[in-house]
Amino acid sequence: MREKLLAYLFMIIAVPIAGELKFYPIDGDIRVSLGTPVFFFILLWSRKIHPITSGLLVGVAVVLFRIILDGIQADSLQLLDAVSLHSPVFFYYGIYAGLFYFFKINTLYERPFFIGLLGVVIEIIASMVEISFRYFYSDMPITVSTILLIGGIGIFRSFFVLGFFNILILRETKLAEEQQRKRNEEILLLVSNLYVEMIQLKKTTKNAEELTSACYGLYRDLKELQKNEKAQAALKIAGQMHEIKKDSQRIYAGLSKLMVKENLNDYMSIEKIIDIIISSTKSYGEMLGKSIDYTIHTLGIHPYYRTFILLSLINNLVANAVEAILEQGQIKLTVTKAGDMVEIIVSDNGSGISAKNKPFIFEPGFTTKFDDTGIASNGIGLSYIKNVIENIGGEINLLDTSETTTFEIHLPVASLIQEG
Repeated sequence: MREKLLAYLFMIIAVPIAGELKFYPIDGDIRVSLGTPVFFFILLWSRKIHPITSGLLVGVAVVLFRIILDGIQADSLQLLDAVSLHSPVFFYYGIYAGLFYFFKINTLYERPFFIGLLGVVIEIIASMVEISFRYFYSDMPITVSTILLIGGIGIFRSFFVLGFFNILILRETKLAEEQQRKRNEEILLLVSNLYVEMIQLKKTTKNAEELTSACYGLYRDLKELQKNEKAQAALKIAGQMHEIKKDSQRIYAGLSKLMVKENLNDYMSIEKIIDIIISSTKSYGEMLGKSIDYTIHTLGIHPYYRTFILLSLINNLVANAVEAILEQGQIKLTVTKAGDMVEIIVSDNGSGISAKNKPFIFEPGFTTKFDDTGIASNGIGLSYIKNVIENIGGEINLLDTSETTTFEIHLPVASLIQEG
């Protein structure tokens, strides 16, 4: 309600003032001003106000504003004469707004040319009504040239407003598209992390199934040996592992449905995948107050790859590189397709990894990262990456370099272009 009142208030102030920015193309009372373009633009732009109410309010405001101006400029004001002179403009804005509402112009945004034509028609009709009222007061003649002039002015003003309006709409659309693009990228990164978890969950389910089978086999062996107490313990473990497997399967099924529900494209070009990663990590680096230069190289002819798995692998390494840089630094990302393999190299000139820690960086639980309160990171990032890479037939290595920290990944192309 407050926004609607502010819109009305702005309109009854802006239109009368704009109406005084005018010129007279021919002798007589035909007025060409900015009042109509401003009024037309506000009706197009604001969907919170009612056109007819707007027309009545603006009509009254313009009449009063012009009478007040006459009173300021003249030594003495003849109120009845001033009302007679300016009241026709009330009917102009009233008719203009009524026709705007009748033609439902604010529902035709996808047909801009049609809006322009209707704007011309509305202005001609409203102007003819105003001139008709003025005829009773001033005997102003209505000629063919007057009608043509009104039509020409209407065409100019309507399409000028429409052009300006479309520029703003185009800008608004681009901003909305940019916001949607960022949202999609955030969802892709989120889903890519879920995708990695699904791979791990699938592996856990398989391990649980194998352990269930092994425990049940142990149960039967112990049963044959008449070791009933231990046999029951083995059976209980088998049952618990079976429940773990079932729970994992349910979670996996739920994540799968989520992936399908999002309807995200699981195949993208390597350039698009890298663009998403760099965009997100740039924001991450800025949030941490770091200045980082990125160097990107893609070599070879790449097919469309499975989006989520590459997003997960590369994004994890690049995010680690961002965290390793203290204040300023460089990150270099190179993706090369050579034959049936894809090579990914991520390097940074950050704080590096000490010689004593290098043998343990892929071990589950190992970490050198601590938050502000001294709590350690979970240390599963690199171990997860290594696990995922090996599950799809690839390998990851930490290269022995003195100036940079460099990770090298080799992946079979087949694993990145086929569903697992």
